[in-house]
Amino acid sequence: MSVTLFKPGRSKIWHYRFQVNGARTQRSTRLSKKGEAERIAEKAYAEAVLRSNGGEPIPTLIDLFDEWALVRGPVASAAHRKSVDIVRRLHLYDLGELAIGELSTLRIEKARNKHLVDHEPASANHWLRVLKLVVNWAVKREVIPTLPWKVAMLKVQKRPRAILPLDVAMSWFEELDVAAKREPGIATAVRLMFGAGLRESESASARWEWIDWERKTYTPGITKGREAEPVPMPGWLIEHLAPRRRAEGLIATKKDGRELPPGFARTAMQIANAKCRTKGLTPHRLRGSFATLLSEAGANIQTIQAVMRHKSPLTTMVYLEKDLRRVSAAQEQIAEKMESQRRESGADH
Repeated sequence: MSVTLFKPGRSKIWHYRFQVNGARTQRSTRLSKKGEAERIAEKAYAEAVLRSNGGEPIPTLIDLFDEWALVRGPVASAAHRKSVDIVRRLHLYDLGELAIGELSTLRIEKARNKHLVDHEPASANHWLRVLKLVVNWAVKREVIPTLPWKVAMLKVQKRPRAILPLDVAMSWFEELDVAAKREPGIATAVRLMFGAGLRESESASARWEWIDWERKTYTPGITKGREAEPVPMPGWLIEHLAPRRRAEGLIATKKDGRELPPGFARTAMQIANAKCRTKGLTPHRLRGSFATLLSEAGANIQTIQAVMRHKSPLTTMVYLEKDLRRVSAAQEQIAEKMESQRRESGADH
């Protein structure tokens, strides 16, 4: 945390120390009760931050969320905007009216405990990531010197997530085409997610001029991390796009030519999932399917990281799922070999 409480020697009195812009402060709270001492220390820290900020008022957490939405919202992804808005409206608990310099490890942990009453640990981790996203934005702008808390993510047992198996893909896309009959651009955009690993927003902004038809590659021009790595396009995707080919413009649009809105694929995919009994398949999991199938086909992690446009291979690893059906098939092959060897051994005797 930004403020450290301690008892020097055998003293019963709490002292605090902190550092703001290289200036170190250490004083006594003159109090023996930790809760009261923390409030004194946090107030002193907030005042020091205020002075270092040229006397400008430190925004409250809810004000900072509003500033982020105003400044960063227009250039952030739809998923980020939605997450920030939900936390701001529903999940600030007792933190909203606090100046961000007054946030502390204890206060964040208490707020997280309130979140855990009605939410799973994975949701609490997402909540903490959103808080870090917004408050770290204030750190970058030097509104406050450092993130004023240190709270570790909760350990969450990873559950198998849905992928679109190849033996189901053809029938699944047929059902998708039926569900998106009135807006066929949706089906094209979904194919870009599965065949080229694009995010939902990237498939909506995909453009014809970014396709290299000779090399059969697609180079995303507008991506989350601003990377531009050519992605090989499979033959079935080229065949789907070729009859619709244009010199320029958006690849997938609404019937009136406008860009597909955020969440455009949700309803059609839910219908296809119900028809094919593929539970939990979302636009994000189509991207995970793309990565998983590349891995199963023998592509190394560095290659998958490049085409997924991840800065870290650890991020790429999160997308990969184990196909338990392949494990079962391998086990059956092992069992068949063992049975064959047993029979041969019996025949020798």
